[in-house]
Amino acid sequence: MTPLFQEPLLPSAKIAHLTDRALIRIAGDDAHHFLQNLVTADVEETDANGASSAALLTPQGKILFDFLLYSTGDGYVADVPAPAASDLLKRLTFYRLRAKVDLELLGTETGVFAVWDGPLEIDGALVAVTDPRTPLLGRRIIAPVAAMAGQADATGADLDDYERHRIATGVPEGLKDYSYSDIFPHDADLDQLGGVSFTKGCYVGQEVVSRVQHRGTARKRFVLVDGGRALPEKGAPVTAHGKTIGELGSSIASETGESVGLALLRLDKVAQAKDNGSPLNCGDVEIEVRIPDWATFSLPEQNDPT
Repeated sequence: MTPLFQEPLLPSAKIAHLTDRALIRIAGDDAHHFLQNLVTADVEETDANGASSAALLTPQGKILFDFLLYSTGDGYVADVPAPAASDLLKRLTFYRLRAKVDLELLGTETGVFAVWDGPLEIDGALVAVTDPRTPLLGRRIIAPVAAMAGQADATGADLDDYERHRIATGVPEGLKDYSYSDIFPHDADLDQLGGVSFTKGCYVGQEVVSRVQHRGTARKRFVLVDGGRALPEKGAPVTAHGKTIGELGSSIASETGESVGLALLRLDKVAQAKDNGSPLNCGDVEIEVRIPDWATFSLPEQNDPT
């Protein structure tokens, strides 16, 4: 059998089995056309690059599911939060109608792996790509779990380590940072993370998303927040002047007690607080707001009162 890894892992490389993810195979003669008319990503770019981030929206333009989409040559694989996999499969089946599309929830013998902080040469994986959201996250691997046995353990990394890496990178994910059917793609930074096409034409919810883009009316964004001690639970309000301006998503605390998290905030209210020198708080923890390194948006400028 050809070994999955051509070279041993470098000491700095980390690999984690993302056991909280599931895989849906989407194949058949009409698979490309089916997805192109349904999801937010441009599937032409998925084919060209090997992967893209994507979402399936409600007709009102809110995120119903978010996932990574991979091109496998003979079809596509959606990498989705495991708790949402069955529901996404049902929704895809609902939209399939008479299209020649085969849909299958893959078993746990095929896994999703993340590799970061070091290179890794791979042979035999079903998918091995740079994470399409941002290269700062590292690489995404789809491979037989049995073939990967022992490799992840050798690096000392696990799912919690990857979550720390994801949060510190500033990339939000559905169910972990926000609930489905609650927010729009711009809120979740999907337009910044390669998950939305504004040129490919119609898809479910496209009109609302295009309106937000062309009018520049995206006021809320997920950003990084830093605290001097552990942050509260997900959903805790973020306040300025005693008024709620957003809420916390997932967060992590370091061994020194400092913390970093993701929060969906009104950027204009953050800018106003900074301009006024007013503190921002999450629960009883004072926080600082940072824009992720990969983001092209910024805090809006405040009008000069003079």
